[in-house]
Amino acid sequence: MRSGRWARLAVVTTALLVAPSVFGAASGALTAEAEPDQQAKLRKLTQEAAALQKEYRGEILSLDDAKRAAQKASGNVKKLKSDLLAAQRQVAAFAQTSYMSGGADASRIFSLSADPSSLATLAYLGNARTERLNGVKDLVAKQKKAAASAADEIDKLQAHIKELKSRRGEVERLMAKYGFQTPDAGSGLTQRLITVRNAIMSQFPMPFSVGCLRVGDPGEHGKGRACDFMMSSGGRMPDAVAKERGDALAQWCIQHASEYGIMYIIWQQRYYDMRTRAGWRMMSDRGGITANHYDHVHVSVL
Repeated sequence: MRSGRWARLAVVTTALLVAPSVFGAASGALTAEAEPDQQAKLRKLTQEAAALQKEYRGEILSLDDAKRAAQKASGNVKKLKSDLLAAQRQVAAFAQTSYMSGGADASRIFSLSADPSSLATLAYLGNARTERLNGVKDLVAKQKKAAASAADEIDKLQAHIKELKSRRGEVERLMAKYGFQTPDAGSGLTQRLITVRNAIMSQFPMPFSVGCLRVGDPGEHGKGRACDFMMSSGGRMPDAVAKERGDALAQWCIQHASEYGIMYIIWQQRYYDMRTRAGWRMMSDRGGITANHYDHVHVSVL
């Protein structure tokens, strides 16, 4: 008698665990099969992106943004998958508890297992259990959407890498034209950056600070190849006069990039990369006035 009771309990648990996958069979298959492929593809593209950064002799902000978007979307898929598994376990545990306490008729549950996706037929389990099943159904839908979004972002990253690779010859000629400079032992800056900094400061008044070398910084500041020309202080938005000065400074850099070997500039959450020749492009939100370069013009050299 007891063995029969446990057999029926196994059927109950299986039926309720199957229900979520019935709600979203297509997305279940997508998660089980496509997600590992997506992760492998993203890892490969991340390695290719790092190699391209070296070839282009510095950060490529458009590539960083594309990589960040793909990683964020992929991370969202992972989280939703974890949430879905936890919700499925809760549904199973709830069913077991209800059955063992005599709250449900096992034979009736067994008869419904052929159509577990019908919430109406499971109404006898009570509102609490229905809410759990609805939660699973919602998670399945979100996971399917997130997986599609991740695939889209990864495809965009792949396309951008392909585009940048197609310009290798042009970039190699640019690198050869300007050569490679190491930082000066005294200032920690390359001579090219010192020349650009001095030229800018001779053209534009600098009522606020100018920061260049940032020891330990993994980007251009740490390599002695970038300066920040502040247009305000204390992380505040610049006033109209300072904004106009920043606009003029950024335009001067674009016009004199070839003369001085300027690589890219960032200003007002936009960047202009001389290597890609893509013009002004929006930068992803980094989370603040200074991080988004609203209060300073960032200038990097080759």
